[in-house]
Amino acid sequence: MSKLLFIQTLGCAMNVRDSEHIIAELKKEDDYILTDDISKADLILINTCSVREKPVHKLFSEVGGYEKVKKDGAKIGVLGCTASHLGKEIFKRAPYVDFVLGARNTSKITKAINSPKFISTDINYDDSEYAFGEFRSSPYKAYINIMIGCDKKCTYCIVPQTRGDEISIPLNLILKEVQKVADNGAKEVFLLGQNVNNYGKRFSSFHEKIDFSDLLVKISEVKGIERIRFTSPHPLHMDDKFLDVFTNNDKICKSMHMPLQSGSSAILKAMKRGYTKEWFLNRALKLRKICPEVNISTDIIVAYPGESDADFKDTIKVVNEVEFEQIFSFKFSPRPLTPAANLPLIDDEIASKRLTFLQNRQNEILDKIMQNQVGKIFDVYFEELRPNMQVSGRSFSNFNVLANGTEELLGRTKKVLIKSAKRMVLDGEIIS
Repeated sequence: MSKLLFIQTLGCAMNVRDSEHIIAELKKEDDYILTDDISKADLILINTCSVREKPVHKLFSEVGGYEKVKKDGAKIGVLGCTASHLGKEIFKRAPYVDFVLGARNTSKITKAINSPKFISTDINYDDSEYAFGEFRSSPYKAYINIMIGCDKKCTYCIVPQTRGDEISIPLNLILKEVQKVADNGAKEVFLLGQNVNNYGKRFSSFHEKIDFSDLLVKISEVKGIERIRFTSPHPLHMDDKFLDVFTNNDKICKSMHMPLQSGSSAILKAMKRGYTKEWFLNRALKLRKICPEVNISTDIIVAYPGESDADFKDTIKVVNEVEFEQIFSFKFSPRPLTPAANLPLIDDEIASKRLTFLQNRQNEILDKIMQNQVGKIFDVYFEELRPNMQVSGRSFSNFNVLANGTEELLGRTKKVLIKSAKRMVLDGEIIS
């Protein structure tokens, strides 16, 4: 008889893919099936994020709630980045947790559930060539890891301490996985890594030399794949070859995430980002010129320790010049195990005012951008049912588009005339 699995995933797309791997392993090895009812689950998992402080706090409130509603004999497991950096501390703070499995240890899930108080948080455990089972959250697009870990030393970031050193996944394994998802009907692949355009610098064993631009070309040649997306490239590695392949390969979606973090060269240096404001602007504005349809998103941290009013104004200047289609913005959140963890914090009132100013300015830019899409025709790949007989999908340049339609449109690309615009979504009419 099948056992029931409840899993909650916090954080980034890499966590989503890790959860898919875990679900696949449990289906293959222990015949688990998914449930949305925690009270009926035999196994309850939370896949955690530790990039900011808030998700860490959420972990303990969530698992406390699980303990109150779980049935007798059900196990609770904590996975992911917070598991990596807190380790045994999780057992102390939540003694009802049965096992702890770090972000680089997902292939050990079967062993974890069968071993009392199991813990494995080795951040350099290498399962880059492990053959996971097959499970996808969506039949229409597929997340695919192309690398694990991170070699950057950004002073605010805990990821190298939770996901370990950077290792690229061999080309043949990536292409095999891409072909498999294409054969199963997915037309879009989403490539994942902490710094995807540093792909190919290190493998677990000897492999043919290849860079990210060449990898993109290889994937674009896979029969059945129509769209390629990826996250996150690092501005430091955005050379002309990369921008050229991005622009001229007609299977690469014209959507680029460029994490700015700060528009001040002084703060970028303090963050150890490896580039200046001038380099970032050079790359972003060149991309705007050679690929006019590109949709550029970014990450920005406000109130990093030592950020002056002038530094913050530099960030706003970059925002005004690039006019990002989307900004993920946050106040600086000190993370343990990072060089910036103990630096003097900027007054929270000042930090909040800066964040509000940035977000208000971005909303003004975004409202203008969205209104400019009205009347245009986009090729939209539909992948999700919405209420009121609507379907949602993404344009080639990553605008979220809603249209009237039914399930038969899922997994298909249609031409859509944009009729109206809201801040985060375009409403359209399918014309062919």
